[in-house]
Amino acid sequence: MKKTRNYTSLAVSLLFWLLLCAVVLTTAAEAKNLNVVTSTADMAALAQEVGGDKINVESIAKGYQDPHFVEAKPSFLLRLRHADLLVSVGLQLEIGWLPPLITQSGNPRIQVGAPGYLDASQFSEILEIPQGAVTRAEGDVHPLGNPHYWLDPENGRRIARGIANKLKDLDPGDAAYFQQRFQDFDRRLSAAEQKWDAEMRPYRGRKVVTYHRSFPNFTRHFGLDVIGYVEPRPGIPPTPGHTIELIQVIKRENCKVVLVEPYFDLKTPQSIGRETGAQVVVYLPSVGGEKQVTTYFELFDYDIGLLIKAFQSGH
Repeated sequence: MKKTRNYTSLAVSLLFWLLLCAVVLTTAAEAKNLNVVTSTADMAALAQEVGGDKINVESIAKGYQDPHFVEAKPSFLLRLRHADLLVSVGLQLEIGWLPPLITQSGNPRIQVGAPGYLDASQFSEILEIPQGAVTRAEGDVHPLGNPHYWLDPENGRRIARGIANKLKDLDPGDAAYFQQRFQDFDRRLSAAEQKWDAEMRPYRGRKVVTYHRSFPNFTRHFGLDVIGYVEPRPGIPPTPGHTIELIQVIKRENCKVVLVEPYFDLKTPQSIGRETGAQVVVYLPSVGGEKQVTTYFELFDYDIGLLIKAFQSGH
């Protein structure tokens, strides 16, 4: 009986140490992961694609928020303080809220110019770069070009490659892993592009109006024609005079779709829709704009599905 108790005690002790070792190893593995913070959910989605289970990634702005205007919170500082890598959209998209957070984080790794700071715009094709001087009278014009560049799959590919290369620099031991993850993403994105291009091909040349200038890379890639904006100038709320002019343009051009980001008031777009017969579509400029849209691929699937439905109903 005593032997049985000894064996039982030994088994319990062995099990305890095995569990303890497992916890220690798991904690050590988690501690080894790179902590990646991104300014937007789109950058987080692309970082996750190439970082896999070797990184912990969080975004500051949510996909349903206007990335130009994010309220700084103490929790953001905590995230940045422990970050090994910060990925920003750049082109002054986050100029109103990110620079102070970077400074106040006290983290030397992610300061602008440090190895842990990555501006994703450097990898992308940028559209709408202003020629000449830019003044506030023109609205919130970005002097370095339109920062909504991720809505082109080719730019998504370039950003993912850039993030993968940065992860390889920060964690050389896992370089082969990050390279394999990028190659897999590239392969899946190429297949998805073929599908998206085929789905959108019948609608090339279709005219659309957008609320903000969030869509130039997407519309160029898929051959849509943006004929106007609900905003009279970027970042300036719609005025009665501009709205009347836009209604006349929509009627004249026989435009059937008005696209609106989820964070703008629908009152003016809906009045435009009533006057013109155009369908108002709330599309997603970012991953996470709806709960079911959690990946870069799902973002395009969702928006293309919305557009096709709108174009088909507007025959």
